[in-house]
Amino acid sequence: MLKVIPVEDAVGMKLAHDITEIVPGKHKGPAFRRGHVVRSEDVSKLLDLGKAHLYVMELEEGELHEEDAARRLAQAAAGSYIRITDPVEGRVNLVAEISGVLKIDERRLYRFNELGGLILATLPSNTFVRKGEVVAGTRTIPVVVPEELVKKAEAVCADKPIATLLSIARKRVHLIVTGSEVFNGRIQDGFEPVVRRKVSALGSEVEAAKFAPDDPDRIAAHLMDSYNAGAELILVSGGMSVDPDDLTPEGIRRSGALVECHGFPVLPGSMFLMAYLKGIPVLGLSGCVLHDPFSAFDLLLPRLLAGEKILRSDIVALGHGGLQKKHDH
Repeated sequence: MLKVIPVEDAVGMKLAHDITEIVPGKHKGPAFRRGHVVRSEDVSKLLDLGKAHLYVMELEEGELHEEDAARRLAQAAAGSYIRITDPVEGRVNLVAEISGVLKIDERRLYRFNELGGLILATLPSNTFVRKGEVVAGTRTIPVVVPEELVKKAEAVCADKPIATLLSIARKRVHLIVTGSEVFNGRIQDGFEPVVRRKVSALGSEVEAAKFAPDDPDRIAAHLMDSYNAGAELILVSGGMSVDPDDLTPEGIRRSGALVECHGFPVLPGSMFLMAYLKGIPVLGLSGCVLHDPFSAFDLLLPRLLAGEKILRSDIVALGHGGLQKKHDH
């Protein structure tokens, strides 16, 4: 239970919650922490912060302070490779312990927030996050909440946490660059340096890079060579559009690879192709990888390195959020 008293009468009493100070453009944070014993010299500062009255807390049985509740909420929601922080102004953050792919159980998240009186806000599911990045934050709305409400939120997460991280493994990646103009030396290939940089940024290396003309049989042969050499992910770049000379999709099919989807609801990246050659993922990259800093390649590469099998249904779901903003990489 909370009692409201004038700030002048609070000297000698403990604050029930953090008092926030905001200096526009410079600072936002706690001016006084929960548990601080109010001194006479604090009264003027508190009045400057707009606090004419303060809460004095007397918890009854079955009640929880916001900080204790937030800790429990965060512990319930956090899954593998996620740690929780100490409360600040009633909020507890969930932080990535490793770099990886964030997975959010959206239905459980909805049920959690639907309870009312508490919130959990997360980054979007399937986001690649770096170690130390905040992936979610939780808090209660009132300063004091019924413990029964927290137990309901914990029950939502009982079978499965809401937020988990998939670790990214070091994989054997092969690249096949298609296009007669590159194969014959008429132009210099631009795909290989871009692909190498992006693969290496996620902890893997392009083990082998091969070049093929616009010949489906040659492309198919390179794919089989990569498979037989132990490739765990095969990237095929170039020749993915509907032009008559763009024969890469046909080459992928002739290798025996099963195509999940050709054409992604992602811009840039609409001409991408996802296939599997005897269970090994084959990702066809269109020309946008050369000139767009962020494309469907950046969406799927972390997930493939994390060992996810990307199905047609996963690709269809990319349409929501598939219009990519510019990213700095």
